[in-house]
Amino acid sequence: MTVTTGSTDPVTGAERRKTARVRWAAGAAVALALLFAGAAAVASAREDVPAPRAAGAAGAPAPESADAGFARDMAVHHQQAVEMSFIVRDRTEDEDVRRLAYDIANTQANQRGMLLGWLDLWGLPKVAGGDDPPMAWMGSGEGHEHGGQHADGDADGDADGVLMAGMASRAELERLARLDGEQAEVFYLQLMTDHHKGGVAMAEACASRCTVPVEQRLARGMVEGQQSELGLMRDMLTERKARPRP
Repeated sequence: MTVTTGSTDPVTGAERRKTARVRWAAGAAVALALLFAGAAAVASAREDVPAPRAAGAAGAPAPESADAGFARDMAVHHQQAVEMSFIVRDRTEDEDVRRLAYDIANTQANQRGMLLGWLDLWGLPKVAGGDDPPMAWMGSGEGHEHGGQHADGDADGDADGVLMAGMASRAELERLARLDGEQAEVFYLQLMTDHHKGGVAMAEACASRCTVPVEQRLARGMVEGQQSELGLMRDMLTERKARPRP
C-alpha cells in the first residue's frame, strides 16, 4: 500500500516562492512610487503656500491690494452662504436640498478658513479700514454692477446687512428661517443663486487681478464650482416650478 505524505512537490514549492518574491517586489515598487509621489506633492504644496510675512514686508500683498481685498470680502461672503445653508437644513426634509446645502456649507467654510489663514500669514487685518468699502479692490463701482434690487425692496447697501453683491438682507434671512418645506427650498435656491452670481463676479475679478498664484487658483476653482452649482440650482428650481429671481 502506498502511504501519502504531507510533502509538496519541490518544483511547485519553488514556483510559489518565486511568485511571492515577484509580488513582494511589485508591492514594494508601488509603495515607493506612492511615497515619492506624496513627497513631491508635499514639496510642491509647501513651495506654493504664501510664506509668513510681516505687514508691509517686501513681497507681501499690500492691505489695499486685490489679494487682501478678495480674501477679506470673500470670507464675509462665504460666511453668509454657510449661515443660509444651516438655516435651510432645519427647514426641509428634502434630501437633495439638504445635500446641496451641506456641500456648500462644507466647501465654503473650508475656503473661508484658507482665506483668513492667508491674511494671518501676510500679517494683514481681517477687516478693512473704515474708509475702504467692501469690493473697492474690484474697481470703482464694479462691485455694485453685479448687485441689484432685493425682493423685499432694499437696494444694495449696508442698511439691511447687504454688504456685497449677491448677499441676502437680514429681512431675507429672517424670512428663510420662517418658511418650511418646498417654500423654504425655493427661497433658499433663489437666495443662493443670487449669492453665487455675486461670488462668481468677485472670484473672476481675483483671477485676473490677484498676484498670489495659489489665491488665483482658488478663485478659478470657485468660479468653476459655483457655476456648476448654479446650473444644478436652476434645475432644482425648475423641478419645483420656480425660477431664479430676475
